Amino acid sequence: MNGQLLIDAVVQQVTVLIAQLATSGGLRAPVAQIANQVFVQLARELEAQGVSRKVSADMFGMALRAYQRKLRRLTEGATDPGATLWRSALEFIRSQRMVTRLQLTERFARDEERQLLAVVHDLIESGLVFRSGSGARAVYRAASEAELAELTRFTAEQGLEEWLWVLIYREGPLIDAELGARVACSEEARQAALTRLVAEGRVQRAADGRLSAQEFLVPLGSARGWEAAVLDHLKAVVQTICQRLQLLESAQPDEGKIGGSTYGFDIWPGHPHEAEVLGLLRSFRERAGELRARVEAHNRQAGLPPEFSQVVSYIGQAVLPRENEED
Repeated sequence: MNGQLLIDAVVQQVTVLIAQLATSGGLRAPVAQIANQVFVQLARELEAQGVSRKVSADMFGMALRAYQRKLRRLTEGATDPGATLWRSALEFIRSQRMVTRLQLTERFARDEERQLLAVVHDLIESGLVFRSGSGARAVYRAASEAELAELTRFTAEQGLEEWLWVLIYREGPLIDAELGARVACSEEARQAALTRLVAEGRVQRAADGRLSAQEFLVPLGSARGWEAAVLDHLKAVVQTICQRLQLLESAQPDEGKIGGSTYGFDIWPGHPHEAEVLGLLRSFRERAGELRARVEAHNRQAGLPPEFSQVVSYIGQAVLPRENEED
C-alpha cells in the first residue's frame, strides 16, 4: 500500500469538508489556527501510539529541538508558561474593565502577535469577549455573567447539548475536565448543558462524577444538533478505517465483522430500479432502527455486563449529477 498517496488524498478530502463547514449557511468561520491545531493533534496522536518525539520530529521533517519548541509554543503561551495562551488572554481581559490592543500586546509581548490576535479573535467568536473598534484602536472587554447566561441559552439552541451528548456517548465515561478539554465553550455554558442532559435522562452521572450515555439520537431532519451528527458520522468512518488498517497489519483472519463497502448506481428518472436505489438509505435506517430497538429492549431487561462491545454501523448516501460524455 502506498501510504503517502492515501495520506495526501485523505488530507485533500478533509480540507474540502472543512472549507464546506467553514462557509456553510453564509458562515465565515475562522480558520487561521487550523494548521497549528493539526500539528498539535497529530503530534499528540503519534505520541499516544508509541512514536517517540525524535521519530515524530523526523516524520515532520524537523530537528528534534525545533519540533519540541514548536510543540511547546503551540500548547502553552510563552508569556505564561504552563498555561495556554487562550486561557491566559481570557483571564487577563476578565481582570480588567476594558483592555486596549496595545495593553494586550504588551502583556503578552513574548508571544507572537499574530498568534495572540488569532486567539483573541477565537474568544470573540466564542462569545466570551466583546470588541469595539478595529486595528490598533480595538478595545476588548470580557462578557459579564449576565451576558454569559444569555449566551448559554443561545449556545444550547445551537447544538451544544447534542455536541456534549455525542462525545459522552462515543468516548465516555468522561469527567467534566475531559469534556472541558474537548469543547471550546465557557464553563457556565457547559455545566448548564450538562445539567439539562442529566435532568432529561440523556446522560447519566455516576457517583464518582463520571458521565456516560446509553444512546445518542438526533431526529431526522432536525435543524438543531446537526454538527454533532456530522461528528458522529465522521468518527464512525475514521474508526472503521483505523480498525481495518490494524487488522491488515496484524495478519488476523478477516471474519467480515470490520470494514466498509462503497457502491455506485447509475440511474435516471424512469429507471426500473430508481426507487429501490434512492430508497436504500431509508431502508437501512428502518432496519437498523428496528434492530436497535430490539437490542435496547433486551439490554434494559438483562442489564449490561462489566465488559461489552459497541458495534458502530454507518451508511451514507449522496446523489451526484453526471453527464454522459459519449453523447
